[in-house]
Amino acid sequence: MSHAVAVIEASSKPEFYAALNRQLEAVLHGERDWVCNLAQTSALLMQTMPDLNWAGFYLLKGRELVLGPFQGKVACVRIALDRGVCGTAAAKRETVVVRNVHDFPGHIACDSASNSEIVVPLLRGGTLLGVLDLDSPKLNRFDADDAAGLQRAVEILLAASDAGH
Repeated sequence: MSHAVAVIEASSKPEFYAALNRQLEAVLHGERDWVCNLAQTSALLMQTMPDLNWAGFYLLKGRELVLGPFQGKVACVRIALDRGVCGTAAAKRETVVVRNVHDFPGHIACDSASNSEIVVPLLRGGTLLGVLDLDSPKLNRFDADDAAGLQRAVEILLAASDAGH
């Protein structure tokens, strides 16, 4: 089944994320496969969100995060917990918003064009499954509205998927 991605016109970030998350629910509807849903989610985010140069997932394998489905340039493959923005978000089990990655101690520069980043942990019943990672070439691209909207997107993804069951 093909899913057309509608252009989202919104006057505010909360309005944008409400529309994006409705599209995400439609795209994932009826599909339970984890990898498929991760791929679809990263594609939808990359297609609909302005000012992104990378959108994807790192999945927890043992004591490190391993690259999962993504959209963007070739990326870092493995990230230790507590390293970089992804490892920090995973270890803390909380969303991390970095307005300028060059000011973040231990930032891992997979793409030198990235200037800001947001990472949202994927948690099911308190168990860490991985993280959603978005990068932007624009400084100060992400804020609390992005965090709230993306946390809701992760909830939709987890509810629609068979991961962690």
